[in-house]
Amino acid sequence: MANIYDDVVEVARRTMVLFFVVDTSGSMDGAKIGTLNQAIEDVIPEIRDISSNNADAEIKIAVLEFSNGAKWITNAPVSASEFEWQYLNAVGLTDFGAACSQLDEKLSRNSFMNDITGSFAPAIFLLSDGAPTDNYKEKLEKLKNNNWFKKAIKVAVAIGEDANKNILSEFTDNMEAVLSVHNPEALKKMIRFVSVTSSQIGSKSSAVGKGKVDEIKSKQDEFIDQVSVAYSNGDFDDEYIQW
Repeated sequence: MANIYDDVVEVARRTMVLFFVVDTSGSMDGAKIGTLNQAIEDVIPEIRDISSNNADAEIKIAVLEFSNGAKWITNAPVSASEFEWQYLNAVGLTDFGAACSQLDEKLSRNSFMNDITGSFAPAIFLLSDGAPTDNYKEKLEKLKNNNWFKKAIKVAVAIGEDANKNILSEFTDNMEAVLSVHNPEALKKMIRFVSVTSSQIGSKSSAVGKGKVDEIKSKQDEFIDQVSVAYSNGDFDDEYIQW
């Protein structure tokens, strides 16, 4: 007698892409880039677990570095189950505008957002310790008109005192989504928090009855709520500079 479950078809999961956008300019050399590399490598197993246990979405990862220009480390988003972090080196300028152009190009159904099962809006995690050395304004404004970018969860980590938080807030469109760190331990904690929290929030289905724009806006708001809770709990105490 045939088992009634033999013909059950597994429903394909949607995709959620987690973007790491990393400043690899010369000022990041040393403890900053070393800590960043180790922290992201360490958090990848947690992202794999979130993805494998998620009935709604598979998490994929894409990595963009920018210094003298911008370069994709991943040619396409890679499933978290298969992703391995490649250690980045730091040298050169801070061509933030080039990074914005690359993001705008790939945030398209003709490129990185072309999964046939459909995609949730991405989560975009920017890490930087300085200010742009190129003419970024026009390229950032073009990126901000990209519909995928508009709907994304966006967060930036300002590393050290020289990071321009005003420019980072132009990227996130919200100063509350710009998080500051001043020592290696704080950077490790923040990378784990942002990577895990944005993956959890971004890869889940929204409440029934909400329109797409409100749905994604609520995910950004939910992320910021989680940031507020973490700060109020003292999770990111960072009162002294050690870089």
